[in-house]
Amino acid sequence: MDNPPVEQSYHYGVIRRAIELIDDGAEDIGLEALAARMNMSPAHFQRVFSAWVGVSPKRYQQYLRLGHAKTLLQERFSTLETAHAVGLSGSGRLHDLFLRWEAMSPGEYARKGAGLTIHWGWFDSPFGLALVMGTEKGICGLAFAAEIGAEPTLADMRARWPQAEFVEDPMALRPMAEAVFAQRGEAALHMIGAPLQIKVWEALLRIPSGHVTTYSELAHAIGSPRAVRAVGTAVGKNPVSWLIPCHRALRKSGALGGYHWGTEVKRAMLAFETARQDGKTVQAPPSTEVGRQTA
Repeated sequence: MDNPPVEQSYHYGVIRRAIELIDDGAEDIGLEALAARMNMSPAHFQRVFSAWVGVSPKRYQQYLRLGHAKTLLQERFSTLETAHAVGLSGSGRLHDLFLRWEAMSPGEYARKGAGLTIHWGWFDSPFGLALVMGTEKGICGLAFAAEIGAEPTLADMRARWPQAEFVEDPMALRPMAEAVFAQRGEAALHMIGAPLQIKVWEALLRIPSGHVTTYSELAHAIGSPRAVRAVGTAVGKNPVSWLIPCHRALRKSGALGGYHWGTEVKRAMLAFETARQDGKTVQAPPSTEVGRQTA
């Protein structure tokens, strides 16, 4: 039986605080010490953490080490054309959600959100405070405030569609937010971007969870191999972080590269995904189909 909303919200907070403690440099903190900081027994904390992340706290600490990105690039590099050819185009969507997405037309994008009503609200997540935005068609914005703060995060997202009407209404967004952060259910996306950006974001969706690629590989995948810089800009402009997995794009060297919401958030996301990928024997994933609608 699914956890009730109050219990889910409590567990979001537990996992967020535990990841923050581990990521603050306490990579070798023991189970008992972590559990004590969470005001939980070691056995209970281990069960909650493993259920959400997929592996034990000790194993997760290994994924957070600085060399993890380079290891991913060496062992789990995803060539996007190959992934698509062998039927992996759907495996990159996050948390095994059934993900539908619809892109705005270029004309709609040019109007900078005029005529759109965008609801927004704050929600807890494993990566700190998360800003969720959505239209009647689905989630159009997902941002994280842990490193840059709540007010700058909200201002950043509102500036992307300056002509839209913004309404604070977390209750309207709660079902979508729970589908994202409880890792179950359906998430519909309403992608608002320029044509090149949409192509890059579509390519990002083809990167399997727990894998990574490079900015140059993304440029090849969209048919513009010389446009690495433009691709990097489009990755940074992704308005639906985490669901459109821009955190899976690395530099050729294996360095993390930039991340709009902070490199520590990016590192935590990569570790979280690898842990869940390696812990899939705990729980079999649901169907991996992906649907797309175009405006």
